[in-house]
Amino acid sequence: MRSARRAWMMVRSGCRATALLVVATTFFTASCRQFPDVKPSTDVERQGREIFRYDTFGDEQFWTDTAHLQDVVLQKIQPLEALGLGVKVDMDKLNLAKFLLHNPFGTSGTKELLHQDAVVGLKATFDKDGHLSRLGITCALCHSTVDNALLPGIGHRLDGWPNRDLQVGKILAMLPLYTPEQKAVLRSWPKGSYDPRFNFDGKSTPLTLPPAHGLAEVKNETYTAEGPISYWNAYVAVTQMHGHGNFSDPRLGVAIVQEPDMVTPKLAALRAYQHAIGRPPTPGASYDRFAARRGKAVFDGNCASCHVGGTLTDNNDGTLHAPSETGMDSTYAARTTQKRYRTTPLRALWQHAPYFHDGSAATLDDVVNHYVRARNLQLTGGQRHDLVEYLKSL
Repeated sequence: MRSARRAWMMVRSGCRATALLVVATTFFTASCRQFPDVKPSTDVERQGREIFRYDTFGDEQFWTDTAHLQDVVLQKIQPLEALGLGVKVDMDKLNLAKFLLHNPFGTSGTKELLHQDAVVGLKATFDKDGHLSRLGITCALCHSTVDNALLPGIGHRLDGWPNRDLQVGKILAMLPLYTPEQKAVLRSWPKGSYDPRFNFDGKSTPLTLPPAHGLAEVKNETYTAEGPISYWNAYVAVTQMHGHGNFSDPRLGVAIVQEPDMVTPKLAALRAYQHAIGRPPTPGASYDRFAARRGKAVFDGNCASCHVGGTLTDNNDGTLHAPSETGMDSTYAARTTQKRYRTTPLRALWQHAPYFHDGSAATLDDVVNHYVRARNLQLTGGQRHDLVEYLKSL
């Protein structure tokens, strides 16, 4: 990582030839993965991976034709700013030497990254003269990150890991289609959050971007359990990504029909790949194993009535909880069809702080302390500590 920084600074100071000599060493030292890549085992899963990573569902109709995202990128966002906004770069797609030969401190560097298809979650089309003509977004923009193997924000792709660095609101606020009042709201969203109702009702209760791994046995993948995984994929693809497809839900008063439908035929393969993304392994050094064993007993005695079964959620049986039951803020639930929250499945908690639907718990200690207050749990300080260590192990 230090070598990559040194190469970057050499380019900045004009020493491009020397910088290129550093590139080979940089990539060699960063080539090993800390976490294994997802290996699809069927043709359908492989198709789903392509959809998850690279398919825009035709949403260029919005991001290019209406929002003019391509103009904002080319005029305002240079690579360091993009990284600062939480956008990630896939080093396995990156030709670092070629990138350094462009201006990595100007928007031409961003254009080169897009040309290499190295920007996670953005899909660019260039015309025969090399001009950026179309730009769209994919599922991976919010639901993939990287392992920072090369530099912070540049590394091996980690599908299904929520991008908790992504500043969606600030990026949207750069677009010309929003009013000053709307832009002020968008800029207020914390990083790693997004409001999937804002474009319908204009209200703002941004949600923490959820993980898209470990979903194989999870029935409903929304905080309020409004539908199964493919329901939410269709909702997001059509109403939030603005893809060219169909979505209908009478409960929401939404009925969108666009032909050809570039979303519905892809949902089965997309779900198959999401089901194939397992829970990331917990690093052994990240928690106290002995305390975690004691913490499991605390969990079983105080948490397991809702966090049940292999998925650790009672929602697979259809159970939902009023916000008052768990001490949750009711504002977002009130904007949904269910008006209640599901019990969140617990998986790879060490990896995706902050917690709760609104990110109001910064740490697992905060999570435990919240439920001690909300549920009047009689836990000693030692039991709280052990419970946190157990949660880290999940």
